[in-house]
Amino acid sequence: MRVFEFNRAIVRLPGWSIVDGLKAGAGEGPDFETVAAEHSLYVHALDSAGLGLIVLPALEAYPDSVFVEDPALVFREGAILLRPGAASRRGESVMLAPVLAEHFDPVLALTAGSVDGGDVLVTPQAVYIGLSDRTDPSGADALVALLARLGRKGIVVDPPRGTLHLKSAASLVDEETVLVTASLASVGLFDGLRNLVVPEGEEPGANVVRINDVVLAGSRWPRTADLLVGHGLEIVALPTGEIGKIDAGLSCMSLRWWADGPVAP
Repeated sequence: MRVFEFNRAIVRLPGWSIVDGLKAGAGEGPDFETVAAEHSLYVHALDSAGLGLIVLPALEAYPDSVFVEDPALVFREGAILLRPGAASRRGESVMLAPVLAEHFDPVLALTAGSVDGGDVLVTPQAVYIGLSDRTDPSGADALVALLARLGRKGIVVDPPRGTLHLKSAASLVDEETVLVTASLASVGLFDGLRNLVVPEGEEPGANVVRINDVVLAGSRWPRTADLLVGHGLEIVALPTGEIGKIDAGLSCMSLRWWADGPVAP
């Protein structure tokens, strides 16, 4: 089974507090109504791709909690609760734990260092863990050990400075190819994988999500979409302008996996 074959996903509705979400720059924060509209289109795209959805309520106490991929990882073999690098997000893992326990066995927990799920890229060969301001060496090494318990190989990599998350600059688009920024391509992190480099000026477009036979991509990056179509991929273009104001992308808004049996939402 291909690593981007999914039939289930967990999403969380955005809360009004998302206007105070974390952002690296000094720009304006997002508008809640527009974020909610973008999120709704994203959820519809997951549904259209054939995923059964588990929709969690908003958590107003955690402005960034709509980005469910950062506090956890999910696989067919089990789930891992992470420790996000931002102190304001640590409680999100606790809130996800009961939900994961309903659908995964085992549910492991990172207890050392910090790791954001946005720094974790799953490929057929390995699970790459990128070091960043949110993911430290201690957490990355601890995650490698947890992945081994699930039968997965973890590899720690060091993206160029200024990379917010590994998946801000790299996405798996087929079993042999990663879509990457020129900066990430220059350091050769992914052995054995072809690099498809996003056009200059569209670097945020490197964050896409391959789900079954389609790729969810940001509608703001038309040359990147053309590049993917030229590679033989089917694109579903989604607006991400408002969500992007808090340094988020398409991959971080869902936890996706393949369930062998029926899963009740």
